[in-house]
Amino acid sequence: MGASLSNLADSGLDSGPGLGDIPECCVACVFLYLTPPEICNLARLNRAFRGAASSDSVWETKLPANYQDLLDLLPPERYKSLSKKDIFALLSRPVPFGDGTKEVWLDRVTGRVCMAISARGLAITGIEDRRYWNWIPTEESRFNLVAYLQQIWWFEVDGVIKFPFPADSYTLSFRLHLGRFSKRLGRRVCSFEHTHGWGIKPVRFELFTTDGQQALRECCLDDTEHDEINGYHKRGCWIDYKVGEFIVTDSDPVTEVRFSMKQIDCTHSKGGLCVDSVFIIPSDLKDRKRRGVLK
Repeated sequence: MGASLSNLADSGLDSGPGLGDIPECCVACVFLYLTPPEICNLARLNRAFRGAASSDSVWETKLPANYQDLLDLLPPERYKSLSKKDIFALLSRPVPFGDGTKEVWLDRVTGRVCMAISARGLAITGIEDRRYWNWIPTEESRFNLVAYLQQIWWFEVDGVIKFPFPADSYTLSFRLHLGRFSKRLGRRVCSFEHTHGWGIKPVRFELFTTDGQQALRECCLDDTEHDEINGYHKRGCWIDYKVGEFIVTDSDPVTEVRFSMKQIDCTHSKGGLCVDSVFIIPSDLKDRKRRGVLK
């Protein structure tokens, strides 16, 4: 589409008005209905399209209503002189907060708010005892660090986030990996030496919000039930375990979400599990990611 429009704009034909004759204000009105990537692609056509693609009135509509709350996580000198387009670009990259244990960003296509919470931002029972847990540096985590469980009887991971999420429906999930992975001679290898106990009793996932919403899910992490992405092979793969969904109707008051993952049946031990992070993503974006549409 971009190539054909460009040829039309530069053809030099005198048969009538071309794309270069469209007023910038009209182009800006059309851009209100396009996604940011589409706007950036069309900006290359001519001066009017380029001017409309830089308009604050266009990019204001692509930002969440409370984007200032996200900017407040940054030093003012990072954004005080930026245009709305540049603010969108800034916020579409991860913005760390909470001493670097959390990140928030805008989805580049929809401008909706996404969040990740690292394992260091969670309360993990026994995390300080190296007989049970270890921290593993890795490039496979957006935080470059995961918590690895060698063996424990009481498995519990809790978390809480208080944040002015814009109005939307969100899905919360844990990103987990059965087995310990490493690189050997440039190849990824997995060890399942410590992996045990996850097929005996299910892990219980829960979430609660301050306005009374709650979700509960139980599943065995090491069963043979078919997974739509990984088939029957759950070991050696990063898997997002959905806890549940919650709905935000307004960013004020601030939403507080409490969530947990636990298997506290002390009749057997369990181990060989990597805990990477918790993701909170708009629900339909999560579905697109699961189908491989969203990268």
